[in-house]
Amino acid sequence: MAERPYTLLSCGMSIDGYLDDAGEERLLLSNEADFDRVDAVRAQCDAILVGAGTIRQDNPRLLVRSAARRAARIARGEDPDPVKVTVTGSCHLDPAASFFTTGDADKLVYCATSTVDEARKLLGEKATVVDGGDPVDVRLVSADLGERGVRRLMVEGGGHMHTQFLSAGLADELQLVVAPFFVGDSRAPRFVHDGDFPWGPDNRATLAEVRQIGDVVLLRYALSERFGRS
Repeated sequence: MAERPYTLLSCGMSIDGYLDDAGEERLLLSNEADFDRVDAVRAQCDAILVGAGTIRQDNPRLLVRSAARRAARIARGEDPDPVKVTVTGSCHLDPAASFFTTGDADKLVYCATSTVDEARKLLGEKATVVDGGDPVDVRLVSADLGERGVRRLMVEGGGHMHTQFLSAGLADELQLVVAPFFVGDSRAPRFVHDGDFPWGPDNRATLAEVRQIGDVVLLRYALSERFGRS
């Protein structure tokens, strides 16, 4: 059996722990220097995972932006962009979303057993649909990605995905960027939801790095003995 991917969670949040506000427009929590840092992290990963809610809300492309980094990936024998991965229980996805229509990298959709046939009809050749269990189990997702050769996985959100990977003990590293403002609206999405997390008062996560990047701060946590593995 292949080893599960080294799993890095990447997130930006407000001082009070929100991923966004309650408005329709996406709230920018970071700055250009940090966006470039995230791009460099993406370029070192084999796959990027977001939840279906993030696709519906933010319509992300999940591409490596830097031409130099794309060229370096090609020189290493890799596709210019990492594999795109999403997880959905309901398969409420738009085949015209940027996740499916931008970039030439493979797209993987892990969905609940009961929606596999529906998802394959909906997405056709735009993505490979994989049975993720019913309900979808991120442990199965992680194991399957390992079998597909994914060695390094970047989870970019949203809150439900962060919660599931953290509570399942599948996260090796957390890169948490804190923006210098408050959202102050309980209707807005949080970084994580209720869960039984391995790290608590009696098992504190290890703070491996603190870095100021303009007006935001990066907190990098080691969450497993695999931390820092390339």
